[in-house]
Amino acid sequence: MDFEPKILGFLCNWCSYAGADLAGVSRMQYPPNIRVIRVMCSGRIDPQFIFEALRVGADGVIVLGCHLGDCHYLEGNYEAEKKFDMVKRFLKLINFDNRVRLDWVSASEGARYAQVITEFTDHIKALGPSPIGGDNPDKKILNNLKAIEDAASGDRMRALVGRERKITEQENVYGEQVDLEKFNKVFDSAIVEEYQRHRILVSLEEDTKSIKSLAAELEIDPSVVLEHIVCLKSRGQIDFGEFMGITPMFFKM
Repeated sequence: MDFEPKILGFLCNWCSYAGADLAGVSRMQYPPNIRVIRVMCSGRIDPQFIFEALRVGADGVIVLGCHLGDCHYLEGNYEAEKKFDMVKRFLKLINFDNRVRLDWVSASEGARYAQVITEFTDHIKALGPSPIGGDNPDKKILNNLKAIEDAASGDRMRALVGRERKITEQENVYGEQVDLEKFNKVFDSAIVEEYQRHRILVSLEEDTKSIKSLAAELEIDPSVVLEHIVCLKSRGQIDFGEFMGITPMFFKM
């Protein structure tokens, strides 16, 4: 039996949704696998929407907006681009970055809409079903994706994404401007740190655990786990309750 992927599409109201409508009334042929959610702007797409769609079993997610420079809200698609960049970096940690796509389709590009949807559907078909879809999802990947979803929704990552253009494209009050390469190093470091911290939080939802057991389970150096534990405790997200001998056991607040 041929695999027919389940694809979720987020389309902006002013361009890509109109392009999809044009493709329909023009009777252009493209795969019927996509289910569309219309939004007012591609910048409205919270990364959490994409992670949640993948977590509940979508084989692929595509976001379509106006071409850069043509946004109905001036800079909404630039914001979408920055958010999507973070989504890709997070998903690369679990080899899921090839299941999402961001592209631009104008209201007059019905043929382009059909082409983009056909290309993405064929790409997902070649990848095969999502390992966290169906009746027997891979629990490890599912937990890691939940950690990614929670990490991306945190204040630290939202602040970095929201301020990236201002930090890298404008000077501050002291006449300083952050180099994009330097910003990307900070950004990548933050992604790894927040991912690991939220993997710890997801693990502690199941039971209280020691630093040693967390390190073994998550395959992270115990010294790194300790650093994350200190940070999470300072945030009020975890605490330690009982001791197993002389070993403190931590739990999620």
